[in-house]
Amino acid sequence: MSSDDLKIIETEYRAGRTAFERGEYRKSVQHLEAANALVEAGTRLGGEIQTWLVTAYEAAGQRTEAIALCRQVSRHPDLSTRKQGKRLLYILEAPKLRSRPEWLTQIPDLTNLTDSNAQDRKGSSAPVAQRSHLEKPAFQLEPVDPNHVNSQGNRFIWVALVVAAFVLGTLWWLSGRG
Repeated sequence: MSSDDLKIIETEYRAGRTAFERGEYRKSVQHLEAANALVEAGTRLGGEIQTWLVTAYEAAGQRTEAIALCRQVSRHPDLSTRKQGKRLLYILEAPKLRSRPEWLTQIPDLTNLTDSNAQDRKGSSAPVAQRSHLEKPAFQLEPVDPNHVNSQGNRFIWVALVVAAFVLGTLWWLSGRG
């Protein structure tokens, strides 16, 4: 493998990982497939690329391709790659659990919201200048009047100190007799 091929592989691999992390799974599959085609499958880098490709296949909805490639990865010469391939294969082949509709939270479709309505942008990064100066913050600390603070000692502390001294004294006395 020449240094030019290695640069192309690394570029495609990096582009595939970046696309995956952005949620662009089809694009990720394309880049990772290009890197996988150029790399030697038995190398550690080849195993890494194949593992990412399995994950991208699954995220893109290509489950059969993901399982087929994952079976190859689970027989990889590199021990850590082989272990990861077996773990992924176990997850991919696990039975799908049924869930009740009441267990799920429905996320509303926000595509029809207009950008011009200020009410729709609550919590967004709208400029602070648009906010009313009369608007109070949700939480504000109030000053405390020192005349209303209970400054007398708590009797519980004195009782606890006496009990602790008694216990320690008893332990000291018993350790001296033994």
